[in-house]
Amino acid sequence: MVRIRLKRMGRRHRPFYRINAVEKKTQRDGKIIEQLGWYDPLEKDESKAIELKPERIKYWLSVGAQPSDTMMDILAKNGLVDAEAWKAKRKSRIVRKVAAQEKAAAATAAAAAATEQADGAADEKSE
Repeated sequence: MVRIRLKRMGRRHRPFYRINAVEKKTQRDGKIIEQLGWYDPLEKDESKAIELKPERIKYWLSVGAQPSDTMMDILAKNGLVDAEAWKAKRKSRIVRKVAAQEKAAAATAAAAAATEQADGAADEKSE
């Protein structure tokens, strides 16, 4: 599966990213298939902060490439994907994640209560 993601360049405390199409199993800074642009998060001028090849990005999306979450944010901001659909998908993911965390916390609390109750019963029998 092909992913559209960022490859970190630049020096320490001065990030610069290249936007690439890469195989999913490739390391973050590994071999790329095609360079699709660049992104400089520290650039003050918004017009100089990002450079995209929209026709190539649309091509990769049309053949099934999956953008990373950060790339989806960038593509939505630049109008290459549906921003509203992406916001809704991200919100539903967050809701599911919070629900799963609450369920896990409740299960942990129930297990702790059961352990305390079992310890209390064992103490009563020994007395």
